[in-house]
Amino acid sequence: MPDMSASVSLAMTHLVPLAKEVDENKVTPGVLGFIVFAAMALAVWALMKSMNRHMGKVKFKESADRDGESAQTSADSEARRG
Repeated sequence: MPDMSASVSLAMTHLVPLAKEVDENKVTPGVLGFIVFAAMALAVWALMKSMNRHMGKVKFKESADRDGESAQTSADSEARRG
């Protein structure tokens, strides 16, 4: 396996001049930070849209048939107790 330290040191010598151009008191996320933030924002937006669609399908009230059945079963249980 080739020695990786030579390629790492070569890469560092090319990056050091770029680092000296950056103001030491001002660090910004740059384009990559914006892309990551935008991707996360789009993912959250898509999840919220999906959640709203799924919550719209939820029925919070029971149908009339189920109300009648539950009333009848509660009446039957009352009759058995009494």
